[in-house]
Amino acid sequence: MGRALDSLAAALGLAGLAVASGLVTVARLAAEGPGPSTVVPLLITLIAGGSALVRLSSREGWPSRVATPLLFGLILLWGWEVVVAGFQVPRILLPAPSAIGEALARAWPTLAADFWQTFVRSVIPGYAIGSGAGFLVAVAIDRSPFLQRGLLPLGSMISAMPIVGIAPIMVMWFGFDWQSKAAVVVVMTFFPMLVNTLAGLAAAGAMERDLMRSYAASYLQTLVRLRLPNALPFIFNALKLNSTLALIGAIVAEFFGTPIVGMGFRISTEVARMNVDVVWATIALAALAGSASYGLISLVERGTTFWHPSFRK
Repeated sequence: MGRALDSLAAALGLAGLAVASGLVTVARLAAEGPGPSTVVPLLITLIAGGSALVRLSSREGWPSRVATPLLFGLILLWGWEVVVAGFQVPRILLPAPSAIGEALARAWPTLAADFWQTFVRSVIPGYAIGSGAGFLVAVAIDRSPFLQRGLLPLGSMISAMPIVGIAPIMVMWFGFDWQSKAAVVVVMTFFPMLVNTLAGLAAAGAMERDLMRSYAASYLQTLVRLRLPNALPFIFNALKLNSTLALIGAIVAEFFGTPIVGMGFRISTEVARMNVDVVWATIALAALAGSASYGLISLVERGTTFWHPSFRK
């Protein structure tokens, strides 16, 4: 316990040093302007923050799991800020994180409406339908060899279709509103769930199946009590993969026709206006939404598949 506290205190001290050197860099930028004087505090920040990361990552428990990625992200953002300011990178090429944050706060009402249109109205329905359909088709294919020979190649062919080719067709079929974007998301999320569920259902060992047959268990009993629990890690892998694919698909689909709202529409419009900071703010919002979705599914996975060897210490 004492060594853990000492390690945590050392990590916090190094993190404090990183913050202090960051404040020195801010003062120099304000007083002297951008230039070589920002390099030394930046190096101190990176070294101190990296040492703190090493100490934190070697510890067990949730404080380390939370503090390590948080500190790593702060170091990256700080390095980005100093490099942009120190080398006077044009705003049109790469805005600083502070400029992106300012644009996010300034355009928040518009970005919130875009987020609702893209994520809530398009991604969530498409994600649920695509993942659910992939799961049900996988169970049907597992039950019927005929469907396996017929549907699996068809699903593989659909997954190979480019988004830029599917999206205009879906807009023509379902209109310019969220329905066409949800349809693109369904197409993108169907095949990963199908393949992962099939792999999970096939992962049950022969000895376990023989044991279920010796108990005179039916196909449904074997499926529910043995094969589906064994397939849960594969299913959650597909859900986590689809959580990012769905958002990408909806945003790309909005480039090909949408009402005057949506994250893809905002990106294409603001790029034409040279408002690159708003574009980056939209990208940051999409990245945060995708990361939050991934983290939420990971928490559910941890609570559901705690028995899996990957979670054992």
